[in-house]
Amino acid sequence: MGPSPPPPARGILTIPNLVTLIRLCWLLFGRHDRTAAAWLLAVLGCTDWVDGYLARHLGQVSELGKVLDPTADRILLGTVVISLLIDGHLPAVVGWGVLIREVLISGAVLVLAAAGARRIDVQWAGKAGTLALMVAFPLFMMGTPGPWGRPSLVIAWLFAAPGLVLAWYAAATYVPLARRALAEGRSARVAP
Repeated sequence: MGPSPPPPARGILTIPNLVTLIRLCWLLFGRHDRTAAAWLLAVLGCTDWVDGYLARHLGQVSELGKVLDPTADRILLGTVVISLLIDGHLPAVVGWGVLIREVLISGAVLVLAAAGARRIDVQWAGKAGTLALMVAFPLFMMGTPGPWGRPSLVIAWLFAAPGLVLAWYAAATYVPLARRALAEGRSARVAP
């Protein structure tokens, strides 16, 4: 049996939290060039993996990071989907499928937190769905007239369809987890 991993860091100033903060800043103050925006979106999508990798491998997993990372994902997804729906480059079924799920999940998180439930960790299917969607969105953006238009749209759909399925599957798997988290949170408050 090997050595046990270091205990999780509880601090706020960690490298993964810095990566997440940079993601939020780029999201809020990004550029208006369509090609640059597609590349920026692709880079932001990649940083979702980078901050988690850094947190685990540097032993800097923090409670703040566990909240900031999914929050950054929700903000990024919401902003991108609304922008692309307004722009007309995202199919409505994809855009509304993502928005409705994000509103439901965000609302559930707030209700559970207010009810005293313990925090629920992000599930693999949710991460995979988000990754697939974050690959699809820049490709939908690039699906404009030009040499890459049609191929990028085909590839975008190849990521968007399974991404939506995985995202909604993950949302369904949160229901029993939410019930358990609520029960455990309530019992923890009652216990001396």
